[in-house]
Amino acid sequence: MNRRHIIGGLVGAVAGSTLGSRAFSHAPSDERGAVGVRAGGGTRNRLPNVALRTHRGREVRFYDDLIKAKTVLINFMYTACQDDCPLTMATLAQVQHGLGARSGRDVFIYSITVDPEHDTPEVLARYAKQFGATSGWLFLTGTLPDIRRVRKSLGDDPRLAPAQSNHLNLISLGIEPLARWSACPAWAKPQTIIRYLSWMEPNGTRPRAPRVSS
Repeated sequence: MNRRHIIGGLVGAVAGSTLGSRAFSHAPSDERGAVGVRAGGGTRNRLPNVALRTHRGREVRFYDDLIKAKTVLINFMYTACQDDCPLTMATLAQVQHGLGARSGRDVFIYSITVDPEHDTPEVLARYAKQFGATSGWLFLTGTLPDIRRVRKSLGDDPRLAPAQSNHLNLISLGIEPLARWSACPAWAKPQTIIRYLSWMEPNGTRPRAPRVSS
C-alpha cells in the first residue's frame, strides 16, 4: 500500500457515508487532505457490534465497548506491512503522546488489522509494544467475516487484500455521542490530527491557515 491509493481511500470513505460533507477550505498544506465533518444519527445503526479481540486478549464488542459514548481515532493496518503502516503507527504514537492524560480517558485510539488470520492477539501485542502503545490505544483482531464487516462500515472495501486496502493511509476520527465523523491522511502531522479532533468537539474552533502578508 502506498500514497497513490489515498485519494481512492478518501473517496471510498465519503461514498461509504461514514465521513462528511463540509470541506476544509482554508487549511494549511498538510491539512488539505482532510475530509469534512458529517453529523447525523445513522452511524449508530451502521456500525456493527461484532466481537473483536484486543492485543491483550480481551474480547470486546465493536460498538458497545469501543465506540458508544466515546471519542475515537481509528485506523486499519497489518503487521506484515513494511511501508506506510509503520509510519502511521509512529504518527499515532506521537498523537497519543500529544493527547497526554486524555488518552484512555477522553480519547481512544484503535488500530484494526485487515489481516486477522495472521495478526493474532499475540502478534498484535508484540507490534503494540514496538510502537510504545499505552493505555487508550488498542490493537484489534477478530474473525475474517467480522473484520470485513467493520471495514465495510468505515468505508473500506472488504474485498481487497490487506496490501490493497484503500484505508491504510487514512485515520478516521469520530465523536459518537455527537454522531460526528471525519478523516485525515495518515501522513498529517500529529498536531494537525489533534487540532482537527479538537475542532470536531463541542465549541471547537475551526483550524485556519495563517495569514500571508503581501
